[in-house]
Amino acid sequence: MTSAGARKGWRSHFAVQQATLLLAIGILVVTVLAYLGFFQSQFQRMPNDYAWDSTITNALPLVFAGVGQGIVVLTRGLDLSVGGTMDLTNALAATHMTSSAGGMLGWSLIILAIGAGIGAVNGLLVTVGRLQPIVVTIGTMSILQGVAAAVLPQPGGSIPAAYTDVMGNTGSPVGVVFVAVILAFWWLLRRRPLGVALYAIGNDPAAAAANGVNVARTKVAAYVLSGTLAAAAGLFLAAGSSGGDATGGDSYLLASFAAVVLGGVSFRGGRGSMVGVVCGAGVLTVLVSLLFYAHVNSLYESFYQGLFLIVAVLLGLGVTAWTSRTRRGGAR
Repeated sequence: MTSAGARKGWRSHFAVQQATLLLAIGILVVTVLAYLGFFQSQFQRMPNDYAWDSTITNALPLVFAGVGQGIVVLTRGLDLSVGGTMDLTNALAATHMTSSAGGMLGWSLIILAIGAGIGAVNGLLVTVGRLQPIVVTIGTMSILQGVAAAVLPQPGGSIPAAYTDVMGNTGSPVGVVFVAVILAFWWLLRRRPLGVALYAIGNDPAAAAANGVNVARTKVAAYVLSGTLAAAAGLFLAAGSSGGDATGGDSYLLASFAAVVLGGVSFRGGRGSMVGVVCGAGVLTVLVSLLFYAHVNSLYESFYQGLFLIVAVLLGLGVTAWTSRTRRGGAR
């Protein structure tokens, strides 16, 4: 084969392997371009740095919650407790975090540990208890929502201004830094044995076990990561609002699943990338601004968001079918 032919074959193989990720990136690009078009038509200028920083910072809770959800979905699981974890953690931050450096750091670590503990309980009930993930995580979601309401009966509390400056400053590129952090985390995890095991058990748990993968431990680790990242999402949510709300994380449950779907992660397990989930979270965040600048009545925003998601899912199914046919053809 000539070098030109080899390059063409490599590009074709890459396109097939990364088709759903490329689709997620493409959807994000189209959404951003549409947003720019509506913004330009309304203000006769492009968004400034503050507008971009605000958009990225506002996406951070969904980025972290979505990545945690996506990691569990890779193992053929799901985590319905994401919203409840965010409710509890942002309520704890708003009621207990002090303005000292030690208080901010200490409570951040405590809250992340609580998220990890919630994930460990979910994972152990699914693996050792052999309960269905949907049953376990609905139960923990309800418990967490009740505890969050007890911690913070009504919206309020306060987050130190210094903490907001670090975690949710919409006037600086801090959002880009945290997106880079989660992408770097995924890049490292994907190349570690745990990352390989996540895909292996998602593809075929029995085959993974036969090849030495500890299926139970891997699933527990996936839920621990989901709980920890959901707790981080709760911190970002609290920092962005400078206060707490015991129901503030509820809307992120469905949004985290939507980000996973838009990101091309398969609910059958073993397929997809968290880079796509980050793109999916970006799409959902930009879409809200797009509908606003398009002067869509707020009563119909959910309708258009749902319609957009259905179209994206259908596109994803088409791409998946195409890649499956291409792989089968290549195998022959």
